[in-house]
Amino acid sequence: MEKMNYTEKEKEVTIVSEKTVKKFFVETYGCQMNVSDSEIVTSLLQKEGYISAPSAEEADIVLINTCAIRENAEDRVRTRIRGFKSVKKHNPGMIIGVLGCMAERLKTKLLEEESLVDLVVGPDAYRSLPGIINDLEEGDKAVNVLLSKEETYADINPVRLSGNGITAFISIMRGCDNMCSFCVVPFTRGRERSRDPETIVNEAKLLFEQGYREVTLLGQNVDSYKWFGGGPKKDFEKISVENMHLEAINFASLLEKVAVVSPLLRIRFSTSNPQDMTDEVLHVIARYPNICKYVHLPMQSGSSRVLELMNRGYDREKYLLRIQAIRSIIPGCGISTDIIAGFCSETEDEHRETISLMDEVRFDYAYMFVYSERPATPAAKKYKDDIPEKTKSKRMQEILALQRRHSMEGNKADIGKVFEVLVEGHSKRSKEQVFGRNTQNKAIIFTSENHKAGDYANVRVTSCTSGTLIGELLN
Repeated sequence: MEKMNYTEKEKEVTIVSEKTVKKFFVETYGCQMNVSDSEIVTSLLQKEGYISAPSAEEADIVLINTCAIRENAEDRVRTRIRGFKSVKKHNPGMIIGVLGCMAERLKTKLLEEESLVDLVVGPDAYRSLPGIINDLEEGDKAVNVLLSKEETYADINPVRLSGNGITAFISIMRGCDNMCSFCVVPFTRGRERSRDPETIVNEAKLLFEQGYREVTLLGQNVDSYKWFGGGPKKDFEKISVENMHLEAINFASLLEKVAVVSPLLRIRFSTSNPQDMTDEVLHVIARYPNICKYVHLPMQSGSSRVLELMNRGYDREKYLLRIQAIRSIIPGCGISTDIIAGFCSETEDEHRETISLMDEVRFDYAYMFVYSERPATPAAKKYKDDIPEKTKSKRMQEILALQRRHSMEGNKADIGKVFEVLVEGHSKRSKEQVFGRNTQNKAIIFTSENHKAGDYANVRVTSCTSGTLIGELLN
């Protein structure tokens, strides 16, 4: 009888314990850096005993990791927050928090505008989240948007959220010093600081041991990565004589260190800036087969005058010189880009310069956007957003149509070629087909009964669409 009473008490304690455990859900908008940050947030909360919920409706704490790069990105978040009104009726104690760039940009204003929001936390303040959530139980709303000159979360082992167990992101630096006139990133993510290379290499080793076969090194501008001796240092040229024995690590050096973790671990990186990408980096890419032959090199505009207004740090000619260097040092390299249509004062002739540069380079694919003025950016302060929306839209459609044609022509040129493909999973259309990407970052679908995620396969391309290569498995 006593034994039965003890068991019943055990059950009672277990039930009470389960009721007090808080469940959280992180929803991510925006760039790969935000995905990486959500993995850091998940790790921090799980370490404190919180449990990840499969959906927002099943969570006690809903955290929306936001993007502020364009107005429509913020509008989507506002719509999502307001959509929680009915959910909160059934769960009045639910905590709703906004993280990331939108939180940093709007700060306390977000609490005033969106009554459902309980906490606002910027990209450098995620360590404070568990404490803030505890304080919220006493009824106070909270904001922490302090930017840091040191925070890199280098000691945090992120909880991987991609789900395929094959590809993962590694953040190598945070913030940005470039001050492009249209961009909010320097104001929402702070000054540039690089992460200890040893922690980056160790993270890559751990991922490989866990079965991951591809990592993407992330930074707002990876080419400006710098680490000197025991810490980050921007001015390599000013190294004193007595410190010459200390190792100076730039992005080329870091790329090489990660590449030698294993020849079976593919390496990608994003994003590069044309004015910072060196030939040294290109030679490292060419030297190692497992560093993918793919570069994302944002162009933004084909007009030198518009690029100067954007404060991009290069002109049309310098951009084309970087393209020439890539193609000379890494033959067959895949190249993608970013393009903005309708920047302040852009003329029709300058739009045509963008079109002509696209024709000259013939990108494999591109991320294309209509200019969206962001408050507090240099462009918003200095220039008038004077291009009519109808004109912006027309220019955007021309850019989209041309890129679609270039992508299709580039994919058709791959028909008959053989590529090594890293399998990432089954195709959405058929379980008999698997999909993966080649070194140029092009998606390839092929039929295979034996290949599983993480396997490499040699595939001959037999047909294509503008977005996908279709192939046959070689024995």
